[in-house]
Amino acid sequence: MSKQKAQEHRPTAEELIAKAMKPSLLSPPLHKFYGGKLQVMPKCSITSYQDFAIWYTPGVAAACKEIQANPDMSFELTNRWNFVAIVSDGTRVLGLGNIGPEAGLPVMEGKSILFKYLGGVDAFPICLNTRDPDEIIRTLELIQPSFGGINLEDIEKPKCFHILEEARKRLKIPVWHDDQQGTATVVLAGLINAFKIVGKDPKDSLITLVGAGAANMRTAYVLMKWGVKPGNIMMVDTRGIIYPGRDDIKEEDDRWKYELSRITNAVGRRGDMAASFRDADAVVGAAKSGPNVIKKEWIRAMNDDAIVFACANPIPEIWPWEAEEAGARIVATGRSDFPNQVNNSLGFPGIFRGVLDVRATTVTDDMCVAAADELAKFAEARGIDEKDITPRMDEWEVYPRVAVACALKSIDQGVARIKPSRQELYDKAVHMITCARESTELLMKTNEIRHRPSEKTLLKEEWGKFPVHPFGEG
Repeated sequence: MSKQKAQEHRPTAEELIAKAMKPSLLSPPLHKFYGGKLQVMPKCSITSYQDFAIWYTPGVAAACKEIQANPDMSFELTNRWNFVAIVSDGTRVLGLGNIGPEAGLPVMEGKSILFKYLGGVDAFPICLNTRDPDEIIRTLELIQPSFGGINLEDIEKPKCFHILEEARKRLKIPVWHDDQQGTATVVLAGLINAFKIVGKDPKDSLITLVGAGAANMRTAYVLMKWGVKPGNIMMVDTRGIIYPGRDDIKEEDDRWKYELSRITNAVGRRGDMAASFRDADAVVGAAKSGPNVIKKEWIRAMNDDAIVFACANPIPEIWPWEAEEAGARIVATGRSDFPNQVNNSLGFPGIFRGVLDVRATTVTDDMCVAAADELAKFAEARGIDEKDITPRMDEWEVYPRVAVACALKSIDQGVARIKPSRQELYDKAVHMITCARESTELLMKTNEIRHRPSEKTLLKEEWGKFPVHPFGEG
């Protein structure tokens, strides 16, 4: 298609907004059609009812006794080695806020299918009816014997920092907060390649983080771990730029934010959100859902070849086309229906695959950096440009590579219970992920997972007026 013809077919803002909103319209009827997104299936052979004497009583007692003698045998004789708990209290769900544990359950189910399809990991949603951080930590301790890892999800700050920190001290399995570490990993991967394209050194550039919640606070720490100078990071919360000595940020209220206020923003700039864009080389938005949270005139105040990551969900802080019109050279969002998706789904499936495959006792920020480097290298090797800076979810080959990078970092850091070779780790990751994908495709082919109705049917007003049993006729 010629350049002139492409310009003639450029969608209008209204068409792009309609496209961006379509998943929200399709989601409720499809959730109702399937009756949820997750189920449990056996992984052992069942050739006759006599097999239950092996898998259950009386034969199972022998396996129990082996684990009683050595609890680490639970990783050998059960599926614990591949189980992850997705734990949430529903206080910070997507861009929706404190909607409660029941309303957060569809998100945790969705996370579970991403774990399985992209990482071969068996993950389960566990939504807790408590907001008390100490009760949540104690719950993690209590369920630890059943799982090889914990994924914290959608928990409000600052308690999410306390829960992550304490749980990592007390548990002997990896504890990960995806809103913190997952976001930070993929943001770093995107920034590495974005800065390569614009020809700047990210470690010497001014990077503004808009929003001082869980995502951007951990992003700040991971950027520093990677090598960005703390003083070159500028953070912004609802009251404006965070600077050393700001009197409303107190250690006793939020010691993590207090620490960042003392080491970031070396020039001591003050002012509102708009002031933080002046002369910035990159802006990473993890603020409230947009649009119009970030203004076009602010982007015009950035340095040449500006990088703008508008990562809020479900609607980015500024529409990508508006950021480009304002002069941004590279624009990323958290959505799959725009170029440059900077989304946690690129990180956590492979990261957990890796730490589970070495039975790691923890997961660290160094592993986030290792995963980010691998994500960036994968994209660079197959070619990057302004509209394609990170791997895409459909490039499944990236997940085994991320898994290997994190597994080897676990071994390096002395937190791996077992130490397979690089090739063994890669082969296992490929096998697990391939099996998960092919199993899903087989169930769809045999209609065990029912074929979904057409969009036209789903969007009919009368769809929601009658119940649809998950195993009935669609």
